[in-house]
Amino acid sequence: MSITSTSSVRRSLAVLVALLVFTGSAVGVASAQEAPFGGAIVVAEGETHVGTLEAVGGTVVVAGTVDGDVEALAGNVVVTETGRVTGDVSAAAGSVTIDGTVDGDVQAASGTLLVGASAVVVGNLEAGAGDVRLDGTVDGDVTVGADTFLVGSTAVVGGSITYDAETFAVADGASVAGTVTRDENLVTATPVVGDFEGFVVPDSVVAVYWLLVNLALGAVLLAVAPRFAARVTSVGTKRAVRSGGVGLLALVGVPVALVLTLLTVVGIPLSIAGFVLFALVLWVTSVYGALVLGTWLLSLGGYENRWAALAAGLFLVTLVGVVPFAGGVLQFLVLLVGLGAFALALRGEGGEEGGDSTGTVGGDETPTV
Repeated sequence: MSITSTSSVRRSLAVLVALLVFTGSAVGVASAQEAPFGGAIVVAEGETHVGTLEAVGGTVVVAGTVDGDVEALAGNVVVTETGRVTGDVSAAAGSVTIDGTVDGDVQAASGTLLVGASAVVVGNLEAGAGDVRLDGTVDGDVTVGADTFLVGSTAVVGGSITYDAETFAVADGASVAGTVTRDENLVTATPVVGDFEGFVVPDSVVAVYWLLVNLALGAVLLAVAPRFAARVTSVGTKRAVRSGGVGLLALVGVPVALVLTLLTVVGIPLSIAGFVLFALVLWVTSVYGALVLGTWLLSLGGYENRWAALAAGLFLVTLVGVVPFAGGVLQFLVLLVGLGAFALALRGEGGEEGGDSTGTVGGDETPTV
């Protein structure tokens, strides 16, 4: 795989990686000796991590010594002035900052890359990023594809610089032993991250993690807007076919409308914001869909409880989700019903049945799907 020199693609991918890692990482701080993933993974000053540090987290900080390589997928990756990596640093992140010493190579795919004045990279530096600033020392070659690439006055490059950037500058005082060449067809190697030897996150762990995340989101939805949740549940259980149809129309129609908006220069920022908002809506409505499913299942036994319905629906969707094809079909149908019921509830439907703040379906009508 490779990272092309197209600046907009680099920036979008880096931002996407950062958002996914930041929002999906576990909350808290984890010592690198204890776990390779967490909200923040820190090798503290005076601490030594022996072997390759394979880390997934919101922030990865090396303030001590890593006697091996660093392979990180994170929102931020930092090697501080006191930090040292005896091997290579490979990072895919929103931002990468090197202020310490790296005895090997540095490969980065990021929104921003900063090699500070105190940094020493004994090997080569290779990056595909939005913005790159080099103020430190690189003994080997520098290969950079970026929107903006600035070589500061304190920079020392023992080899050559090959770059492709919309904005490029070398400040007075910078030292480059080799040539400085622009290559418009530049391709940089993708950092090897996530392919961790001896560390594979089981599918079951990922499924449980997302179950807990969705339960947390569902709890917020029920606690903040119980009456609206009741309306969505009422519409979804009593008008499941109609809800699914409306959901399908929305799932197809909204992206088409956003793409058409994207074709106009004025509409580009609106379209991008619309896609982000629609993605969040799909996540929320998938949880609402699970709530509808759980409510219907509990109603078969004559039991009504919004919290139990949420747990039952999400548990079933998660459990069936591990089954090839069948699980995907159920999750898709749940999403359609949830999205359609959400849209219909926004129009005011389900109000007469959903007035109960407990979030249960009122009336004597038997829920149907």
